[in-house]
Amino acid sequence: MKYRTEHDSMGEVKVPSDKYWGAQTQRSKDNFKIGSGLETMPEEIISAFGILKKAAARANASLVPERMTKEKLKAISKACDEVISGKLAEHFPLVVWQTGSGTQSNMNANEVIANRGNELSKKKLLHPNDDVNMSQSSNDTFPTAMHIAAVIALETKLLPALDTLIETFKALEKKHKGIVKSGRTHLQDATPIEFSQEISGWRTSLEKDRRLIKSALPELKELALGGTAVGTGLNAPKGFDREVARAVSEITGITFKTAPNKFHALTSKDEIVFAHGAVKALAADMMKIANDVRWLASGPRLGLGEITIPENEPGSSIMPGKVNPTQCEAVTMVAVQVMGNDAAIGFAASQGNFELNVFMPVIIYNFLQSVRLLSEAITSFNGNCAVGISANKDKMHDNLYNSLMLVTALNPYIGYENAAKTAKLAYKENISLKEACLKLGFLTEAEFDKVFKPEKMV
Repeated sequence: MKYRTEHDSMGEVKVPSDKYWGAQTQRSKDNFKIGSGLETMPEEIISAFGILKKAAARANASLVPERMTKEKLKAISKACDEVISGKLAEHFPLVVWQTGSGTQSNMNANEVIANRGNELSKKKLLHPNDDVNMSQSSNDTFPTAMHIAAVIALETKLLPALDTLIETFKALEKKHKGIVKSGRTHLQDATPIEFSQEISGWRTSLEKDRRLIKSALPELKELALGGTAVGTGLNAPKGFDREVARAVSEITGITFKTAPNKFHALTSKDEIVFAHGAVKALAADMMKIANDVRWLASGPRLGLGEITIPENEPGSSIMPGKVNPTQCEAVTMVAVQVMGNDAAIGFAASQGNFELNVFMPVIIYNFLQSVRLLSEAITSFNGNCAVGISANKDKMHDNLYNSLMLVTALNPYIGYENAAKTAKLAYKENISLKEACLKLGFLTEAEFDKVFKPEKMV
């Protein structure tokens, strides 16, 4: 491998000649061999850095044109566009497990953009710190990248996936309208319910989760950029914070604004904690829905068997013909991961000291993993399972009429205690509720038939 020599304030460093990063990136690469090179800074954060560096250059060109010339702005913008598109992904090698402020990833972006911009300009035009990092600090750029990445991930990945599954449940409700089945509470038989009503519970859970996630977005759209090192805005021109937020909005097509208090923006991660709490709520509901589906589909002969789901692949290496609810299992594993990530995010967010939180890389790594995994799991569950859910009407009917909890319909006519006696006798002697009620003399056959109508109990 060929190398070139780069330098920073600590001296000279050898860097692979085919890479755009510089001395500070190389030092981080050498000093933090943690995670086997697999747990690198998420691509969403790299793209967000491209967005905010381009926006910062625009703001500087507007406010201090004598320093950010049109030529420099053009070079930075072109390089940033390549960062945003992912074209320069191989030039961002740093792992999550680095400095807690994300300083080295900020410098990675500065160095790559400067060196690529110089290459495009065919001269030594840009300096990583003086030009690409102008009016900025790692302490305000990294939390800004976190918010940009979080908002884009939620709006372009998670919410669309969620909307698709909500629409699927709406269609399933319509398809199964009027089919009555036994309800269940505590994993025990309960009073009847329409299958469409059961599905409506799933749908409404997701719709509420959607509203919770949406409610977190306005806070995430506040940007720390302009606070520089400790929130005072040192070395940034007046109005830079508002100008750069406007530029980020123009680049992304999403309305961002500057955080009103930069001292809070640098040290507190409460917006991320709140947003991930909504993501966790969705994960909890997806866990519940996936469990419901696999319970209802259990069998095919010895389980509940009240619904059928698509058969996607063989389920066993030893039992021929076995098919498992694998999509449900994937969803539940993802839900577990999201819940674990939530604990990590909450603990990391509590560790801000004085003017800066220094757990930011691990916070955003977990946040983006949760959003990415949940988005993909929901999409997979929808396409490979939910759309193919179908009621087993005969099994639902048999289970319904075999349920002892239908005795609840008799309460107004024979009283709670007599109804309980009827259910217990039916269970003990393995006879029907009607037979038990007649045997105990609580109702005549004609009276029983008149009041006992399970389909009307919903």
